[in-house]
Amino acid sequence: MSQREVPVYIFFGFMDSGKTTLIHETLYQNHFADDLNSILVISCEDGDEEYDEVKLKTIGGHLVRFEEEEEFTAKALIELDEKYHPDAVFLEYNGTWEVAPIYEMEGPKDWTIVQALTTVDATTFEMYMLNMRSMMTEQLFKADVVIFNRCPEGVNKSKFRANVKSVNRPAQIVYEREDGSIDDSEEELPFDLDADVIEISDMDYALWFMDCMDNPKKYDGKTVHFLALVYNPTDGKGKLKPGVIVPGRFAMTCCVEDIQFLGMKCKTDVNVEHKSWIDLTAKVKNEFAKEYKGKGPVLYPVEMKSASKPEDELVYFN
Repeated sequence: MSQREVPVYIFFGFMDSGKTTLIHETLYQNHFADDLNSILVISCEDGDEEYDEVKLKTIGGHLVRFEEEEEFTAKALIELDEKYHPDAVFLEYNGTWEVAPIYEMEGPKDWTIVQALTTVDATTFEMYMLNMRSMMTEQLFKADVVIFNRCPEGVNKSKFRANVKSVNRPAQIVYEREDGSIDDSEEELPFDLDADVIEISDMDYALWFMDCMDNPKKYDGKTVHFLALVYNPTDGKGKLKPGVIVPGRFAMTCCVEDIQFLGMKCKTDVNVEHKSWIDLTAKVKNEFAKEYKGKGPVLYPVEMKSASKPEDELVYFN
């Protein structure tokens, strides 16, 4: 007897961010349910959008609700599996519940999380990041796909992407306009990519770093200028790696505990003191580096000068 394999799709996001609408679109479009006999939809919150249980039954769907976080247990999920024997599970998670337990609990042995999606209302994203950043990032850090919906004209996609990538580098990001159509237009950046020397301010460093790491081909052959803190890497045995430094900046994503160093490999024969500040002008080359486990941006200094420590040593994703 072959073992069942039950794909589980998880939908994260705050209430009214579009989770239920996305589940509806997935279930009833592109013949998703054609080869499935039983689909279990688990809803952990009650938003404005309602499920049509009569319509759900036409595709073998069963709706189960959890109103309290304490009810959402491995035992409860195992009981649902035994009752409905689903071929696929759609989990609409509560935007205020902790995400980690989903990945830690030992639920039905045949269930496998195959995709996690997070829906975000673009009109409230910046407000949530400003006032409830830790809760917002909780919705983002496990997502395979982040969907910004209700995007107004001229939305700052680069800023949104930098915030997502700061907590979840591999996430795919999709932008939907207010009419539901996909906005795949080029992102506007706050610096001039066509300039002879691209000036990267402290304010824009985190955004530039994420964009350069995600799209190194875009910067291949470009020259950039920025203020950097230098780290001298070692070979793992306490010896400095010859000819390599790592200039970058410490960035704060959510709080002090989440500060991370955003630095790039830089090849130079110049001896630069560890944790010193430099004014760096460098050419970017997209080339293989074992530190990146593949191709990525490698800096080649054009000019390096000693610099004073800035008043605020941190950069931010805003």
